[in-house]
Amino acid sequence: MVDVTALGARVASSAVTPLVRRLFVRDGPGAGLVDRPVRISALVSFRGEKRTVTPKDVDKIAGELVRRALAAAGPGEEPVDAAEATAVKDALARTLARLGEITAEDYEAVGLGPERFARELSAGVPLAPYGLGEGGTLLYERLLHTASLHILNFLTQRSTYVARQQTVQTQQLARLVQAVDVLLERLPSQSAEDAGFEERYADHITARYGTLTIYGLDAGTREWPLDTAYLSLEATRPQAGRDGRREAEYPSVAAEQVLAGHDQVFLRGAAGSGKTTLVQWLAVTAASRVYDHGLPHLIGRVPFVLPMRRIVRPGAELPFPGDFLRAVGCPVAGEQPPGWVERVLRARRGVLLVDGIDEIAGDRRGAARRWLRELVRAFPGNLWLVTSRPSAVPEDWLAAEGFSELVLAPMGRDGVATFVRRWHRAAGAPKSVGESLLGSVRTTSELNRLATNPLMCGMLCALHRDRRGFLPQDRRSLYEAALTMLLERRDRERELHDADGTRLPYTVQVQLLQKLAWWLIRNGRQEMDRAEALQIIGRALPALNLAADGEEDTYRALLLRSGLLREPAEERVDFLHRTFQDYLGARLAVQEMDFDLLVDHAERDDWEDVILLALAHARPKEAEYILRRLADFDDPRGTLLAAAGLRYAAEVAPEVRKRVEDGLAAHVPPVDFEAAREVARAGGDLVLGLLPGPDEVDHRTAARVVSTAISVGSEAALQFLRRFRDHPGSGVQQSLAAAWHTFDRDQYARDVLAHLRRQWAVDVSTVDDLHTLRSLGGWEHVRVRGAYRIDDLTGLLVAERLAHLTLEAPHPVEGLAWLSAFPGLRTVTVLTQTDGAVARQVPDGVRLKLPDGARLELHDAVPASPSRPQG
Repeated sequence: MVDVTALGARVASSAVTPLVRRLFVRDGPGAGLVDRPVRISALVSFRGEKRTVTPKDVDKIAGELVRRALAAAGPGEEPVDAAEATAVKDALARTLARLGEITAEDYEAVGLGPERFARELSAGVPLAPYGLGEGGTLLYERLLHTASLHILNFLTQRSTYVARQQTVQTQQLARLVQAVDVLLERLPSQSAEDAGFEERYADHITARYGTLTIYGLDAGTREWPLDTAYLSLEATRPQAGRDGRREAEYPSVAAEQVLAGHDQVFLRGAAGSGKTTLVQWLAVTAASRVYDHGLPHLIGRVPFVLPMRRIVRPGAELPFPGDFLRAVGCPVAGEQPPGWVERVLRARRGVLLVDGIDEIAGDRRGAARRWLRELVRAFPGNLWLVTSRPSAVPEDWLAAEGFSELVLAPMGRDGVATFVRRWHRAAGAPKSVGESLLGSVRTTSELNRLATNPLMCGMLCALHRDRRGFLPQDRRSLYEAALTMLLERRDRERELHDADGTRLPYTVQVQLLQKLAWWLIRNGRQEMDRAEALQIIGRALPALNLAADGEEDTYRALLLRSGLLREPAEERVDFLHRTFQDYLGARLAVQEMDFDLLVDHAERDDWEDVILLALAHARPKEAEYILRRLADFDDPRGTLLAAAGLRYAAEVAPEVRKRVEDGLAAHVPPVDFEAAREVARAGGDLVLGLLPGPDEVDHRTAARVVSTAISVGSEAALQFLRRFRDHPGSGVQQSLAAAWHTFDRDQYARDVLAHLRRQWAVDVSTVDDLHTLRSLGGWEHVRVRGAYRIDDLTGLLVAERLAHLTLEAPHPVEGLAWLSAFPGLRTVTVLTQTDGAVARQVPDGVRLKLPDGARLELHDAVPASPSRPQG
């Protein structure tokens, strides 16, 4: 049999070039203005109003490429059979159709080269739906590479390409000249001594801050290269003013760009949110002497990193500029030419990065503000970034000095995924370990709530790896490790001691935090007044032997150093992570023996985690009491909580375990679909961990299990459903296809739809739905709900795939002749008013179905043109 990898090369250029040329419009007069981008999507011939090639023709082009490749193999040497050749053609056609979606400019595509350009084209085309074997996959890849090579060659031969490429080079040169102009403007004539020292200082900054240290971790790599570890975060305006009202929405900005729009920024961020990492990144970028980083405001600048915990010393004044380097322990400080820092600041070239206002004692913060004010006034025009935890100083603390106040936003889903993958790559851990953790974060609500900043994500990565993936099953160990790190180890390892004169032992911090947490839970509150917090702490102090410190000092130390409390508005306090509130509250509930209070709130979703975590803390007899009471509930809720709680309790008597398991058997798996909905409503995410997997039940039961997870409808439910996507049961497949819009459209399409058999009906209601189905290679049975445009349906539904179409529009169907665009269509179901004249437009061989009892109203008039409702 012929080597498949050679087939693409054996298709002659004379055969491929005409086929590729048909994918693009011809150059016309004035078609290539070189002062604006020439995007590939604007060049294709099968999109837009003036298209000369239809999507059907793209399939023909792909088919011809496959045919010629197989012909080149010779009789009897074909690497794939006819059926797989058709699948290769379909996959290749869908991939080539991606040309109409790519917004890259022609010169950018050429710069990628054929291999990377082929990967770009295939990125949005999952191959799983096409069922390609090894030979089919290799044939597809070789033909795509061949086509990509000819596509790029064609682009370079267009009349506009050379002019465009010249324009791009001119623009690149212009940007470089502009950067040099900026540099020259900011670089005054320097003495050789200043210039030489500045270069040595820049090397020191790059070496000193070019790695990122993670504190408080028992496992994994502690230091990463900054260029590998840095993750772009976002900053935005504070969400509430002094009166607690939310301000108008303010667009977020990449954190590294905060100094592009403001010369002076006061940036707040929670513990571990990335403030110090941002300071390091800005310092290294400014010192790098690189001009193509997209941050012109940093070109020619000199960074000064000023960690407040290092430069503020008891009884000493804050440093003057000439003492900056010595104050932070810079090893080249002794080489500094006299007056060098002042000359840099007078030239407005400084980037002053003042990190950690919260890390100095409260009685020194007033002096720090005066110091900042005097420096800003004495040396205007420099860039300033001052960071702090949210509650360390009042709102608008530096507003009078001209500082704009911003807040670091929590990490989003994509940021968490990027961080986890980078962490495991830097730590030399297998990729599968990182993906396993990401799966746990997405399916376990408490982990999802924890993974909001780099510190907590790093902790989860290290603990997950250290425990060989056992992290989600042992929540108590997870929280204990996290508390130890946040309350004790992090400040100690950062050499931060007694910032506010009050140092609270770990056990004392835990006792106070759990009293605050249990009060919030008992009272059904998410936050409390500051006065209420002070009162709770004040009552606890005598027993903790801390009365001398006073509730005010103790509260401030707890607020600033624990990393768990925050003041979301003036005179209000809450927990930064709700999951820690539940954990700490459950600890105290067990200590206070409030077991009946726990069980009496079992029907409330917000008490679910509290009850489960209480079972983790309870002694065996206490846990058995809670489990018995839950098992006696009259509805499924108590039974599901008890069953979930079995894995939290360290020791349970056999008779109690059997009692709980017998109760669970009455509800899981559900006996019918109504019971499935009831169990999902009663248990929510809780029930997902109790449902059987795809290999544990028959087809009918599997369909009810899937229906239960669909009714839960959460991200955890989506991850659960992934396990059933290859299940052969028709009921399972049909339910999964119908559940598309219960979840995030694109994620569900990737994780579930792409793996289903195509004959089950899926609903579409927007153009984005149509695009998503097209990216999967099309669908056999499509149900259009709501208004539609005929052009959207004919242009985006994959013609050869479509066999059954249902139209359920809010207006009468005014024409059906367009159905001839779908040669494989067998039935069309119209669920709205239709008259006889329209019905007669249905192409031969297509069966028209109407709702039961519907009648055709016969008349001759046919509207001149279809309506154009929303897409």
